[in-house]
Amino acid sequence: MLEKRYLVFEDGSIYEGRKLGSDNLTKGEIVFNTAMTGYQETISDPSYTGQIITFTYPLIGNYGINRDDFESLVPTLSGVVVKEASTHPSNFRQQKTFNDVLVQYDIPGISGVDTRSITRKIREHGVLKAGFTDHAEDIPAFIEELKQFELSRDEVPMVSTKTPYVSTGSDLSVVLVDFGKKQNIVRELNARGCNVTVVPYNTPAEIILGMSPDGVMLSNGPGDPEDVPEAVEMIQGILGKIPFFGICLGHQLFALSQGAEAFKMKFGHRGANHPVKDLATGKIALTSQNHGYAIDEASVANTDLEVTHIALNDGTVEGLKHKTLPAFSVQYHPEACPGPTDSNYLFDQFIDMMKEFKAKERTVNA
Repeated sequence: MLEKRYLVFEDGSIYEGRKLGSDNLTKGEIVFNTAMTGYQETISDPSYTGQIITFTYPLIGNYGINRDDFESLVPTLSGVVVKEASTHPSNFRQQKTFNDVLVQYDIPGISGVDTRSITRKIREHGVLKAGFTDHAEDIPAFIEELKQFELSRDEVPMVSTKTPYVSTGSDLSVVLVDFGKKQNIVRELNARGCNVTVVPYNTPAEIILGMSPDGVMLSNGPGDPEDVPEAVEMIQGILGKIPFFGICLGHQLFALSQGAEAFKMKFGHRGANHPVKDLATGKIALTSQNHGYAIDEASVANTDLEVTHIALNDGTVEGLKHKTLPAFSVQYHPEACPGPTDSNYLFDQFIDMMKEFKAKERTVNA
């Protein structure tokens, strides 16, 4: 018989379930993810730092965990909530169970709860603070602790690389600024022949330009873009001097650097089936998303930016480009791990942009 565990919300709601994962009982912001597959990539996505993920798909862990599909070396989320956790996975690649990995990385969780009810709660009230306890008698005091609990504001420094490193390619040179990158961004660039140098989030513009890259990528990452002012200054320093492409948090930082504003969403976009419209072509792509902040479209009007993509579910901004300079960004994840590959072409657009810029530079300097 598995031990009882309780998921407690700051509003006093209590869900009784079964112990999953670590005994390191934590608190965090609780969110939900609607993807039907890709739980390994989801729990290892640094954008979930400090958050408790509720999986809406009812069975998690059924194909196990393998060593190749992690998006970061060490998962940094605060917990997981599932309806059912598979204890006997079946897949030729699987090496560990879902629970094994939660224990290995000291991540607590709960199973056997009504994840539909939790998702409806978050949709109705917005994201809330929540946490785990194994002792029913502690719940009243724990609720008061949750009300006083302050969410972290330094997630990006926690997950960004501390020192630069290189993932070797054969053609173009790209600097990837790591705000909490997913490894598949590096894989996609390497697959297109790019030599990728990953640098810390607070690397100044002059250092990046001193590396003489063909382009710069701004990665995804956790938290509020307002908490990373160093990046805004860096973007302003490289804009127009080198092509760049921003993803997720990188998209938001690009917008802030040009005078646009961000806001916290009620419950965010987290899943692998979010429809996005390309305003230039009218085409719809299903996208992988994970963000709790978005760019205020009205604030874009007085900038040199142009909205290129919108979310069809709620009309929020999903893509931007500079009107005259080689720079663009998207709010969603074209590297798609997990998720559909509809938007992989954006990496090809970035490659083309770098090649065109490089050719113009050669012409000017000839």
